[in-house]
Amino acid sequence: MPTPNMPDTIAAVATAAGAGGVGIVRLSGPQALSIAAALGAAELQPRQARYARFVDGDGTVIDDGIALAFVAPASFTGEDVVELQAHGSPVMLRTLVARACALGARAARPGEFSERAFLNGKLDLAQAEAIADLIAAGDARAARAARRSLDGVFSRRVDALSEQLVRLRVHVEAAIDFVDEPLDTLGGAAVRAGVDAVIEALTQLLAEAERGRRLRDGLHVVIVGPPNAGKSSLLNALAGRERAIVTDVAGTTRDTLHETIRVDGLELTLVDTAGLRDGGDAIEREGMRRAGEELQRADIALVMVDARDPNAGQAAVAGVLDPGTRQLWLYNKIDLLADTATVPDHALGISTRTGAGIDTLVVRLQALVTGQASESADGEFSARARHVLALELALGHAGNAKREIGHETLELAAEELRLALDALGEITGKISPDALLGRIFSTFCIGK
Repeated sequence: MPTPNMPDTIAAVATAAGAGGVGIVRLSGPQALSIAAALGAAELQPRQARYARFVDGDGTVIDDGIALAFVAPASFTGEDVVELQAHGSPVMLRTLVARACALGARAARPGEFSERAFLNGKLDLAQAEAIADLIAAGDARAARAARRSLDGVFSRRVDALSEQLVRLRVHVEAAIDFVDEPLDTLGGAAVRAGVDAVIEALTQLLAEAERGRRLRDGLHVVIVGPPNAGKSSLLNALAGRERAIVTDVAGTTRDTLHETIRVDGLELTLVDTAGLRDGGDAIEREGMRRAGEELQRADIALVMVDARDPNAGQAAVAGVLDPGTRQLWLYNKIDLLADTATVPDHALGISTRTGAGIDTLVVRLQALVTGQASESADGEFSARARHVLALELALGHAGNAKREIGHETLELAAEELRLALDALGEITGKISPDALLGRIFSTFCIGK
């Protein structure tokens, strides 16, 4: 039985739900080997597959299969781990887990195997999260990015920046002891250059992490504009099917309509919204209010106007667009224009009726999603919204430290550097509240 100084042993089905050719039950903890022996898989040698007949308490054979042992600390969790490979019958696998629990294990919580790997120093928090991202990857590109994070690409970048911050903080705090000396006589030039280098590196890493977040989460793309601008027709064109009702009647779309598509391997949630205009009945006004809410969450706003009367469209959306939201202006119905040169340089002329400009729009969306075309996907890593937020906080504190160093208020500069270091520590778990760990690992699959 577990003691206060010894963790309990956990058990779970590690393969996906449903029937399959092979299913795996995973055990981890100090009793893993003894429970496996009681189940019929005795005398296991590390990393050597052994045929076994898995038995119940009365000696009845539950199933036969393969048993594999991984002895601490050379295992995924850092504990003794046993994997029982049986036929992939959900009933049989549940029976194996129940028997393991009767022998002293307990059912694992979602993500508990990965959590133990983190707590035992087998991987850091960003790597642990990458396991879930790899499992949930929707295409090869997202899977490769998650694999790079699991291999530590992201973590090493964060650790390198942390080391730079530590060196800067040591230098600044050493200079505090010489209050009568100007900073320039104490290596001030090196400190300033170091802070500039950290800010530059944080800015670059933040941009790459944001791209990694898009790979993982996809983007929220809201189509907005006045009535009859062609928003629903654009949704249908990008979705490749008649998803939204299209008529010539203003106010046809009265609620938001969501459709998920993939562009260059990245998931985009397209949102068709009610046309923005003054007036309208109560239902239409509610639709416009919801359009505004969607814009608050938008990563990209596709602003559609009628190319024949763009000023009216611009006036309709002026009050709801957040200047901080990335925008792509679309002048629709260019097939009805006598001269397409009237489309301004900042906008893209399209026709949802003829399809003109739609391919160019897809290319523009790819550029907005992935960055400039010259950027390579070879170094992409997966990231999460919390990673992006932590990097933003670190960058803000580094900027504050630069300002305080300029004023030679070194105590405040040292504190800002500490806060920047703490923000980076939350990414890899070097500084992570228990509540944060609980939220992260609760989203994992059971058995992981």
